[in-house]
Amino acid sequence: MLTMRKSEERGHANHGWLDSYHTFSFSSYYDPQHMSFRSLRVINQDRIAGGKGFGTHPHRDMEIITYMLDGALEHKDSMGNGSIIRVGDVQRMSAGTGITHSEFNHSPTEMAHLLQIWILPNQENVTPSYEQISFSREEKLNQLRLIASADGRDRSVTIHQDADIYASILEDGAEITHTVRQNRYAWIQVARGSLLVGDRLLKEGDAISSDVFGDLKLTAQGNAELLIFDLA
Repeated sequence: MLTMRKSEERGHANHGWLDSYHTFSFSSYYDPQHMSFRSLRVINQDRIAGGKGFGTHPHRDMEIITYMLDGALEHKDSMGNGSIIRVGDVQRMSAGTGITHSEFNHSPTEMAHLLQIWILPNQENVTPSYEQISFSREEKLNQLRLIASADGRDRSVTIHQDADIYASILEDGAEITHTVRQNRYAWIQVARGSLLVGDRLLKEGDAISSDVFGDLKLTAQGNAELLIFDLA
């Protein structure tokens, strides 16, 4: 019912300015047993040194979501968008027919820490688009906050896929429940801290997936921050 993906089993690349862990195959990391989970294609945990970042590069036919954990990221793209992505912000780009963009640590000295997420779209060649929404700590504290969905409900960013993404910040001992509906699948990613999923202990970078329906009880062991992907 539940399958663990341990943090230390992820792909790892340290380029000096970029320290990145890959939950699924990415770039030079290839593992045929971990290519994706349903429409979830990439979860990279990136730490970017001050003043450094990704130069201009292309994407197409992908839903790209940035979830900031620490610091700030400066974004520019071929659609004319320029923004600063800060803690609590969720950025969504639908690459569609093709975009180019760059992302650099906004601070010259402080580390930026983020999750880079790619979702495979349910339609190709859409018109590229961009969205950025800020969610307060209080909205996520000891509860699930919808941050991305196919219909943009509850002020979530809109993605071209039948997928809901929830974020939560849990205080020590706090407990929440996520219900996996019939014919749905769940992926739970621990961004920091540790928590129990049922009787399984997960720490930062760990993930657990479920391919059967039912309730999943999550209990923080110390403070924790997590994302839940509810997927078709």
